Amino acid sequence: MAENNRPLVEVKHLKEYFDINMGFLRTKPLKAVDDVSFTIQRGETLGLVGESGCGKTTVGRTILHLYKPTAGEVIYDGTPIRTKQDIQSFRQKAAMVFQDPYSSLNPRMTVSDIVAEPLDVHKMYKTQKERQERVLELMGYVGLNSEHASRYAHEFSGGQRQRIGIARALAVNPEFIVCDEPVSALDVSIQAQVINMFDDLQDKLGLTYLFIAHDLLVVRHISDRIAVMYLGKMVELADAAEIYDHPLHPYSQSLLSAVPLPDPKAARASKRIPLSGDIPSPLNAPSGCPFRTRCRYATEACAQSMPPFEEVAPGHFVACHRVKEIN
Repeated sequence: MAENNRPLVEVKHLKEYFDINMGFLRTKPLKAVDDVSFTIQRGETLGLVGESGCGKTTVGRTILHLYKPTAGEVIYDGTPIRTKQDIQSFRQKAAMVFQDPYSSLNPRMTVSDIVAEPLDVHKMYKTQKERQERVLELMGYVGLNSEHASRYAHEFSGGQRQRIGIARALAVNPEFIVCDEPVSALDVSIQAQVINMFDDLQDKLGLTYLFIAHDLLVVRHISDRIAVMYLGKMVELADAAEIYDHPLHPYSQSLLSAVPLPDPKAARASKRIPLSGDIPSPLNAPSGCPFRTRCRYATEACAQSMPPFEEVAPGHFVACHRVKEIN
């Protein structure tokens, strides 16, 4: 494949199982991520959505090898990440912005030390002066000034703390950033500022994002393509506009029907598609298609086998046995 067409991040059949202790020396695998595959092109933002507990965060952490993958492969810029050495060099090109700006910052460290921590770990400066200049440059990227450098995280608001976390993620000059619900803990007015900042940084520094969120409006604003997950499986993947205008999977259709519309007329005309039942436990996932227990179109075939994740239109992938009949 030509260099310029090669995806920056390629995830192939990724699985992440956690052994859960069931008592009496028995364990059972909790399939947090079960056979997920996708690619992210250089400079692209892939939005990853789904309800709480579907495995979105685990996908992000497993890609960065914060969890060791149970099976499958992560390929970064054409190089599979397998050995400790691979992981070390990958972590100088990839970073993560965590969901909770309160617990992801060390309360005993000043902002300057928090932002400089990746520089210290990877020995990315020669003198203290160079370190300090780099810290101030990173803080400038995210709208913090030099007066903030000597203060502690608890002295800042949630939005400012998230900016500190973003500055820390940018410290290693990453090409790829996993954003794990970076605005879900923030006020709505602050969310817009932080999302716009992600957009600006992407243009300025040429970044590639995996943007994990459960708020579909946020994801639509920032993403080029959107992937929908349900119970550890990927059920749909397409361009952002395509998923919004023509969702093909029954789960995506239900999710999008719940998005509030700003136009009262359109809101009255739109039909909610409620889901029946509760989300099953990933410890006792249904056989076949994981969504079948809540799907109004489910048939016996859905219980027999997991539908393949296949391309039903150019660039539009869906995992549903009845996708052609119901759309």
